[in-house]
Amino acid sequence: MGVTDDAIAETVLKTYDALPIKYKPVKATEDFFQWVPLSGVVAVRDDHSPPECLSLGTGMKCLPIDQVARANGAVLHDWHAEIVALRAFNHLLLNECLDLAASPTSLSPIVRRRAPHEMSELSGMQPFSIHEDLRLHMYASEAPCGDASMELLMEAQADPTPWPVEQLHPGTKKLPSPLRGRESFAELGIVRRKPGADSLQPHLLTRADSPQTLSKSCSDKLALKQCTSILTSYTSLLINPANAYLESLIFPESQYVARACDRSFGPEGRMKHVAGRRWPGGYAFRPFRVGTTDREFVYSRRSKPASSKELRTSKVAAVWNPRLRESLVVGRLQGRQRLDPKGASAICSKRMSTTVLQVLAALGTPDLLREISESSRVKAWKQSVLLADRRGVKADVRAKALEGWIRNEGDDFEVNLQ
Repeated sequence: MGVTDDAIAETVLKTYDALPIKYKPVKATEDFFQWVPLSGVVAVRDDHSPPECLSLGTGMKCLPIDQVARANGAVLHDWHAEIVALRAFNHLLLNECLDLAASPTSLSPIVRRRAPHEMSELSGMQPFSIHEDLRLHMYASEAPCGDASMELLMEAQADPTPWPVEQLHPGTKKLPSPLRGRESFAELGIVRRKPGADSLQPHLLTRADSPQTLSKSCSDKLALKQCTSILTSYTSLLINPANAYLESLIFPESQYVARACDRSFGPEGRMKHVAGRRWPGGYAFRPFRVGTTDREFVYSRRSKPASSKELRTSKVAAVWNPRLRESLVVGRLQGRQRLDPKGASAICSKRMSTTVLQVLAALGTPDLLREISESSRVKAWKQSVLLADRRGVKADVRAKALEGWIRNEGDDFEVNLQ
């Protein structure tokens, strides 16, 4: 018998329990109980090996549209738990690659060097691969926001009246599509976006008037990652995607609605237009299985004690992998001033792109380094021929399965080895 869904969930929950108190919501009082979503990436090698938590994250906010251009790569655009966990996983991968690049004799339990015969002229930019015997799973303490949780959202409303959809135009700070939150309950299977964080009141629950963003829902992002793998664009420059797909997504039974998950992620739902597809570069539509657990997270909203009057969201987002431990507030390190360069998280775009350059420099591959370094701006990086296959997958999926996707652009920054 293989590793159970409960075991995958328990692995993440136990890892989180072991974190110090500064990474967790404040203790419940008579006045309020703070809750926060938790997510984690778990690796399983075989049916006889215990599952291992490779990363986890908590959080449930993202950056408003009008702050993206000022982020300079140093502020997370999205710190929902699933996204934090995936970025922490990619941070781990990049640092495993750095160790392998720095020492030809070193070995990693997660990443291996690719042999010359495995690489084409273009995929030669991906000198690493995740080990073939590593199966990847994700646990989430809540159903992913967006399409996979719309039925739950509707059931939970005391007032079922959807928020009105504002008819706005490009160039404003608010856009009419993709939709977000409670807008248009009757429209299912569509791309939605997340409400933003109020930097002055990050503890408040989401409201109709919360700052608007272009960060797509976790349902949409996870649906896309069934095609692109769970590698970020930065990690995709170094690691072949073939072994970087999730096999399952596990969340509590109380959060599971079969028709919502089938519609959001399944090959017969909105993803039917790319079902069975394969693309160049090792990409394919590889739908994950959605499973459930009876385990509940101690800081879920369902864990609120009757003695606490009010339910509040925690402003602290935790980041963890075996090499990293951070707490974030509004996308930056907790306790750092807004413009302090030392406030950049290790999983922010600026620091992860720097690690890519460090790996390439350590590999001693000047041609590859030159290909990336011809422009010092990250926007040019992402238009590199080396990411052409990945861009093609995303464009195809957005056109056929995830229509209405608007890119969250504007955060272009300089990349260097420092």
